[in-house]
Amino acid sequence: MTLLKVTVPASSANLGPGFDTLGLALALYDKVELQITDAGLKIEVIDAGAGDVDDVPTDESHLVVRAFRRGCEHLGLRPPGLHLRCFNAIPHARGLGSSAAAVVTGVAAAYALAEKALDDDALQLAAEFEGHADNAAASLLGGFVVAWNEGERFRAERLQPHHDIRPVVAIPALRSSTDATRGLLPDRVPHADAAFTAGRAALAVHALTARPDLLLSATEDRLHQHYRASAYPASSELVRALRAEGVAAAISGAGPTVLALTTGGILPAAVDVTSFDVTELPIDPGGVQVAAQ
Repeated sequence: MTLLKVTVPASSANLGPGFDTLGLALALYDKVELQITDAGLKIEVIDAGAGDVDDVPTDESHLVVRAFRRGCEHLGLRPPGLHLRCFNAIPHARGLGSSAAAVVTGVAAAYALAEKALDDDALQLAAEFEGHADNAAASLLGGFVVAWNEGERFRAERLQPHHDIRPVVAIPALRSSTDATRGLLPDRVPHADAAFTAGRAALAVHALTARPDLLLSATEDRLHQHYRASAYPASSELVRALRAEGVAAAISGAGPTVLALTTGGILPAAVDVTSFDVTELPIDPGGVQVAAQ
């Protein structure tokens, strides 16, 4: 029976001011072996560095399975049975796009089974699970992405990030729920804050692609991070401390991971990171990859 091997990168979304819009693919990878079988469903989940894999479902509710089923439905496929071996390295509920990576894995596997190249519909299928396209687009396309929606249609463009940018992530043990942190956001924000953040989001695109020396200013945000600071005070304090040292730092996605966009691949020694797992994660250039055997 057909065996597909899928490798999908983590992602960091928002990047400061680009709420639900900007995303960056990171070189931390979940790997899934998906085999079509005669009948039934079997799922094995292996901890490849993510930790906390005991609570991952092993039935039809597994995100990879749900996305694969949706992709197969879209493409007119009816695989009889399925065996998954999931090697999880992207930590869950840390703001590194683990759910988007799972969804992209399922959609990409369905496309590979159909021997069809990934297209705009693949992004649509993945983003529908998330409700926004920034993480899904980054994991799908790689590099730096700008995502938006036109009505109910999700869109994204991949841009080439500047070669000097070396992301560093600081991952705490604390977990965070995207739904919970979104609940901390107000229904309305002051017009001045919206205008400020729109300007910084535009600047971020320029800084990330051409002028990394502008990243400190370009990652300023008044739209969402300070409203959610109470959900992860240690991460918010780390962002403040890094920015005070001239490092372009922001909460990664819904948190609590901190993303630092450096040009040296290290954080200042003066900043206390003892409660965080700090590592440099290069930008992934190519997005999800599928090999058929």
